This record gives sequence, C-alpha cells and structure tokens, in this order.
Amino acid sequence: MSGQIRYRDDFKKDAVSQVVDRGYSVRDVADRLGISTKSLYTWKAEFSQPDKARDDEVALASEVRQLKQELARVTEERDILKKATAYFARGSR
Repeated sequence: MSGQIRYRDDFKKDAVSQVVDRGYSVRDVADRLGISTKSLYTWKAEFSQPDKARDDEVALASEVRQLKQELARVTEERDILKKATAYFARGSR
C-alpha cells in the first residue's frame, strides 16, 4: 500500500471551484478539507486544462503503456529466437 488517499474527481473539482470561482485562498481550502496545498495546486492545474486536452493526455498515457508492454514482449521473443539460432547453429557442426 502506498498510504496515499485517492480522492474522487467530483471532490477535486469542488475543491478547485472553491479557489477559482469563490475566491478562497488555497491555504484556507486545503486546511478546511484536510488536504495538502500541493494537492490542491496540482488539481487546479489538472482541471484548468480543457476536457479534450485531459482526455488526450489519458489516451496518450494509455497508448504509451500499451506500447511499452508490446516492446517488452517483442524483445523477449527476439532474445528467444537469438538463443534458438545459436543453439541450432552449434548443433549442425
């Protein structure tokens, strides 16, 4: 366990709304909600992006994760083939 608390998006948006729309300070909102100011600043930056930009980031992160898994699989297959080639090359002599 990482020990981190996961907050739902509606909680995060409400906290950011208190800062952006209602004009409360980040420190006041963070203290009242029992969160760190760093978290609130991070959420503010995250939710200040348009929804399309956030969706694009999520899609790109997902694609990168998938490509890394595929690269690991292909690399493993290549290594197996290299070992098999070396094995059969020795056996034919």
